[in-house]
Amino acid sequence: MEGIEWHVTALDSTQSTNSYLDAMDRDTPQPEGCVVTARAQLAGRGQRGNSWEAAPGENLTFSYLLRPAGIAPQEQFVLSQAVSLAVVDVLSQYAEGFSVKWPNDIYYHDSKIAGILIEHTLSEGRIGRTIVGIGLNVNQLAFLSDAPNPISLREITGMQYDLDELLQRLLEATSRRYAMCLMSRDELQSDYMSVLYRREGVYWYRDKEGLFEASIERVCPDGMLLLRDVGGAERRYAFKEVAFIL
Repeated sequence: MEGIEWHVTALDSTQSTNSYLDAMDRDTPQPEGCVVTARAQLAGRGQRGNSWEAAPGENLTFSYLLRPAGIAPQEQFVLSQAVSLAVVDVLSQYAEGFSVKWPNDIYYHDSKIAGILIEHTLSEGRIGRTIVGIGLNVNQLAFLSDAPNPISLREITGMQYDLDELLQRLLEATSRRYAMCLMSRDELQSDYMSVLYRREGVYWYRDKEGLFEASIERVCPDGMLLLRDVGGAERRYAFKEVAFIL
């Protein structure tokens, strides 16, 4: 898998960079590496249908297009690993303490600094297209929504950052991690587990049966989360089937 040639379209504002890029590609097929950024995102979308708060001009909100030939639909979690690791790779250049909260939220200790939304389109039984949307809190100091635990890079380090420079670093890191999807999946899995949020210790979780205490056993290649509760029973969850109690 060769390096990605990135092409950035910068918008002043849009409802959602994922939706904008989706419409662009449906109107005229775009090459892999097409990137859409927005200074203001008016209706940013996150996992579980959540919105993403971002003060105009203070954070990174962007989406990019991948065409992951050679990755079967049942293997799609490897893309989530690559994308989330790329973000951690870059943030770790500025401070320690970043992790990936399963499946792909980016945390600084117990606070959320970035959200990732990955949307696949299948074609003839393969992943024909992937749109990755990332919202990264960079220079924002005040968060007005009811999100429980946001934090920005500026709050962590006390420094302001050039958004264009940070974007380029993220795209370069994505190219490196994306190349590993075919060549180095074992290394991706190992790296993902090494930065997994709550990878050690016993914590509270909630599933459809209620609250329970458990530790993380592992994350499977298909993205399933395996927990072992304090009674010794193994519990296996797909995304949205279990919640972390923060």
